[in-house]
Amino acid sequence: MSRGAAILGGGMIAAVHRRAALLAGAEVVGVLASTAQRSREVARDWGVPTGYPDVEAVLADDRVDVVHVCTPNATHAAFAERALAAGKHVICEKPLGVSVAEAERMAAAADRSGLVAAVPFVYRYHPMVREIRERRIAGELGELALVHGSYLQDWMLSPDASGWRVDPELGGRSRAFADIGSHWCDLVEWVSGHRIEELVAATSIAVPDRPATGGPAFSGAGSGERVPVRTEDSAALLFRTGGGVLGSTTVSQVAAGRKNRLWFELDGALGSAVFDQEDPERAWFGGVAGNRVLVRDPEHGGAEQRRLSHLPAGHPQGYAQCFENFVADSYAAVDGEAPDGLPTFADGLRSARLVEAVLAAARTGSWTPV
Repeated sequence: MSRGAAILGGGMIAAVHRRAALLAGAEVVGVLASTAQRSREVARDWGVPTGYPDVEAVLADDRVDVVHVCTPNATHAAFAERALAAGKHVICEKPLGVSVAEAERMAAAADRSGLVAAVPFVYRYHPMVREIRERRIAGELGELALVHGSYLQDWMLSPDASGWRVDPELGGRSRAFADIGSHWCDLVEWVSGHRIEELVAATSIAVPDRPATGGPAFSGAGSGERVPVRTEDSAALLFRTGGGVLGSTTVSQVAAGRKNRLWFELDGALGSAVFDQEDPERAWFGGVAGNRVLVRDPEHGGAEQRRLSHLPAGHPQGYAQCFENFVADSYAAVDGEAPDGLPTFADGLRSARLVEAVLAAARTGSWTPV
């Protein structure tokens, strides 16, 4: 069934949502950017019918079945809650809210509505992530003893790099962890089957001041006067899961040469498994008798890995297909299906609680429950 979609936001990630919605069979009927003029410009560039003047126009448009919220973090709650109240399904960028209270309110609104409310924890949709998860569930790794990894980027390495995420009024009190550490935790909890129960954390700011006006996300320098930085560049966590598994992760946006390296390892009594988002076609499986590297292949492996493999083996899939898989499953849910692993507002709330625990642990230096 064809569905009408409206995109809130006109930046890089909004364009990714637009493409994925089109590939999922939706009709993108309009876009709302930062101003009415900007909305018209983006609508023209994208070739969509409508550049909305305001959110009221979006919600009044009977063509719109699904609203994609791709705006700065501080606006997510207001836009998503209003869309749900108007009877629209919602795909809302993370973090779900800039506080636990906002996320709780949004998750409750989604529950009351009965509508699809999804959050793009899209790394769940790499086929080889599904392969590791299925093999873990089948017992191939045995009982887990250790979970560890990192998520490293370098786009904030330059002292002149800036953006709205740096401002806690727009992005929230956490930057690096809320932006990318949230992805790592969601992915590893989902793949391992273990939830983080308590943690101790430390954060650091490598660049004490940055330009007040930011440039494009992931590239370009900011401009204007320099202002103090109040959100972290890096974070390190040590944690225990409810199942007694020890774990750790390091998150940074100032790791030179690392563009988008989400990496994790699960170490079990019978074997280990490794996934690297910058090499997503492969998964490494370790064992005492020898190690194996499995390559994505729609003709072999677990059912979910084959379902999400759209290209033949040796024809690399990456982030774009990962995001497209997520949006396709979101629209399948709108049509009444129940796709495995679709991240919802409940997962967004879980992430908000992890962010809050990390900030609290970094402040007190003590083990903190999630």
